[in-house]
Amino acid sequence: MAGNLEAESKDPRQVVFNAADKDGHYRRKASQFRNVVSADPEAEFPAEKGRYVLYLNLGCPWAHRANLVHKLKGLQDVIQVVVMGYVRTPEGWVYDGSEGSVPCDPLYGFTKHSQLYHKADPNYQGRYTVPALWDRKRETIVNNESSEIIRMFYTAFDAFVDPSLRETYKPLLPSDKLKDIEAMNEWVYDTINNGVYKCGFASSQESYNTNVHALFASLDRLESHLAANQTPYLFGDHITEADIRLYPTMARFDAAYFTLFKCNLKMIRHDYPKLHQWLRKLYWDSSEETNGGVFGSTTHFVPIKEGYTYTLKQTVVPAGPVDAILPLG
Repeated sequence: MAGNLEAESKDPRQVVFNAADKDGHYRRKASQFRNVVSADPEAEFPAEKGRYVLYLNLGCPWAHRANLVHKLKGLQDVIQVVVMGYVRTPEGWVYDGSEGSVPCDPLYGFTKHSQLYHKADPNYQGRYTVPALWDRKRETIVNNESSEIIRMFYTAFDAFVDPSLRETYKPLLPSDKLKDIEAMNEWVYDTINNGVYKCGFASSQESYNTNVHALFASLDRLESHLAANQTPYLFGDHITEADIRLYPTMARFDAAYFTLFKCNLKMIRHDYPKLHQWLRKLYWDSSEETNGGVFGSTTHFVPIKEGYTYTLKQTVVPAGPVDAILPLG
């Protein structure tokens, strides 16, 4: 989530979130820390057990994808995870001890995520985003771009995980599907992952109309893709990066985006049977394919619904749907 914050109240739930540009369109700003952790011991940021820390919150879909891969790869004992609060305040993300979070940063005692950014760079003036991958040794942010963090996790730390979870044995980015996955990533990001934000944060009718129709055209395209391929996942019989990048948005769709972001032309559960089946399979599966059910276990609907509600300066959290993700049937 990105944008400028301007406080009108001491209550963080009353924050004004000015996300759209003057023309009414929401444009996400680029991440600024773009270094890479490598398995090469001579690299600037070499992979080491216990050296790196993943900062996230449980509401943000970009942090969710990093958390997913962290758990899929079995990196719990390799890379520490620090979970902050999920309500954006006038000072950005903070530590508040809310559901699933800690009361302060365990490394430095920080109470605001912005303090970590300023420790990395005292002159930093960008957004204080999650996920952020921190290097304990050099005391800096390595990377704060989720799509790059998850690719580091695929291979860089494979020396420290069970062989059955290594990329060579269980690839999340198989070389024979790389071109197709990257092609899908491009339009899914623009019109769906980021598209829901373009709808929810639009401040003009023209911007909203343009982006809401583009969003549902892409959902229609995904439905057709799954129907044509007749496979449980987007590119075959196993989970790939394409599934990981799409899932956080789809898990939030009916519970949050449909209502709070006005993405209400259709619902996943009622209007997209193939996509709905794909979503439920990922959420409820607890087999080796999902490393024991990490899609479901990393999806937290209280932070999701409350986080978006308060970010949009609303005070009433929608009650429904009764089942955030319907059971498999």
